[in-house]
Amino acid sequence: MKKIIVFGSTGLLGKPLTKALINAGFEVSVMVRNEALARKYFPDAIIIKGDLKNEADVERAMKGQEGVFMSLSVLQTEKESEWHAEQQGLETIVRIAKQQGIKRIGYLSSLVHLYQGINDFDWWVFRLKQQAVKTIKESGIPYTIFYPSTFMESIFYQSKQWKMIALGGKSEYPLYYVAADDYAQQVANSFKVLHGESKEYVAQGPEAFTQDEAAKLFIKHYKKEKLFTMWAPMFMMKMMGAFSRKFDYGYHIVTALNKYPEKFEAANTWQELGKPTITLKEFAENIG
Repeated sequence: MKKIIVFGSTGLLGKPLTKALINAGFEVSVMVRNEALARKYFPDAIIIKGDLKNEADVERAMKGQEGVFMSLSVLQTEKESEWHAEQQGLETIVRIAKQQGIKRIGYLSSLVHLYQGINDFDWWVFRLKQQAVKTIKESGIPYTIFYPSTFMESIFYQSKQWKMIALGGKSEYPLYYVAADDYAQQVANSFKVLHGESKEYVAQGPEAFTQDEAAKLFIKHYKKEKLFTMWAPMFMMKMMGAFSRKFDYGYHIVTALNKYPEKFEAANTWQELGKPTITLKEFAENIG
């Protein structure tokens, strides 16, 4: 396995992933709409201009590739009825991968999406993620699916609002926060050690915290400015979600994060792909 193409390379999680693959010695291609941004991020990658909505672009980008990794997501502002990269886009990639004889498909899922169906929880975004996994597994192509816990980056890039770390409801279970760089290295290692088999990996960090514990620890060690926590009751988030897709997304994802009974499941991942080393303290000290 030498040639890998990444879809979703310029996103928050796609960027460290793509860099890890390049640093691991793979010939990495990325299909992007913004070529200038991709060249800035990945000077050593092959940049292919294209749109995931255009099947001809995807065919051209995947020609001659051996492996594919999909770092796709549903935007907080998207409607269920709209086109989604992680649904229609993913289906296009998988279909063309079968036609072109791709040797391995990699996919970023999530651990918390397994909350779907627990306590009668039902959310179209999690149904979409379930279908994505099903599509990949039924393709007949060897696959690697990653189910990461909450990323440390979410504290800084999503929960941080001005000088506040926004929290909602009560976190009932600790989460094994994982740094994107550690996860990215595990993905790169998976393309080195796997051959014809299909594997699923849980990606979790070395420590577990409830969301309020994580916020307080981040604030303690983040030195670039003084931060505070801001708490919002879930009923308020639900009410605001009736008027805003972004708040509706926030209500559902926070509900799942608060209630999903996460436990440590990454022992096999650590053994086969390497143990994460970045602590939340170190992340807070170096971010930004």
